[in-house]
Amino acid sequence: MDKLTSMKVFAKVAQSGSYAAAAKELGISRAMATKHVIYLENTLGVRLLNRTTRKLSLTEAGTAYLARCLQILEEIEEAESAVTSLHAEPQGLLRVSAPPFFGTFHLAPTIADYVKQYPKVRVDLIIRGGAVDMLAEGLDLAIRLGELPDSSLIARKLASSPRVVCGAASYFEKYGRPKTPQDLREHNCLINFGFEPHDVWRFTAPNGEQIAVRVSGTLRANTADPLRLAAIHGAGLVVLPTYIAGQDLSKGRLEAVLQEYELPSMDIYAVYPHRRHLSAKVRTFLDFLTERLYPIPYWEKWRGT
Repeated sequence: MDKLTSMKVFAKVAQSGSYAAAAKELGISRAMATKHVIYLENTLGVRLLNRTTRKLSLTEAGTAYLARCLQILEEIEEAESAVTSLHAEPQGLLRVSAPPFFGTFHLAPTIADYVKQYPKVRVDLIIRGGAVDMLAEGLDLAIRLGELPDSSLIARKLASSPRVVCGAASYFEKYGRPKTPQDLREHNCLINFGFEPHDVWRFTAPNGEQIAVRVSGTLRANTADPLRLAAIHGAGLVVLPTYIAGQDLSKGRLEAVLQEYELPSMDIYAVYPHRRHLSAKVRTFLDFLTERLYPIPYWEKWRGT
């Protein structure tokens, strides 16, 4: 059997978790798909898939082999494209993952404009919190926030989003504005317990002094958006990165306080599997997204910059 064809079949089976689904997509029989995987296992002398009556799952060897298969198959596709065209045109399916707020309010509009410029590209946008297994899910690119764990993925920093303390005008009219971080102890603070330490807000004073304030309040949530909405309705003060709060600050739905005291920023990255040559669709999408956020992200317009 042709090994490259078998690798392609194995990759489809692994990604879909089904011989039948992979066979249908590739236009072959289920029996033939099974033969291709068995051929690879016999050639390599290892089991690539665990088979049960309910599902298929990758073995440890299968996971490692899938990563290499995907890289090899994409490099072959890129080599063929380079031969047929001196200037590869972005085309095909681009699979992108992003956290909920960034994906919905920032990435989705960017994708809409991108596909207008590159109509031969189709995009799958996967909205999901937390890290995803890019190789197993066949992703071309993912947006990640905050510190990145060590990995074999390549990361491009897109922007840095400062955090701000903010609240609604109705709240400030009733309870006043904090003048220093220590004043927050007397305010109702809306807490995101998705981050540690969730009830301690850390500031850097103008003179460089580090200030840690333990806060409390009547509402806690594990994501930022419920806290943002509660703050807009006057429920309390919240710490938000400006990529989330920027539009509300611009529209006056929220107002920032304690701006002379700096909170840790949140870095925003695009990550993608290690490849010597990026495909045209990934390269152009990365450039398109970078241009939107450089040199100052549009969500910082509320500052008047």
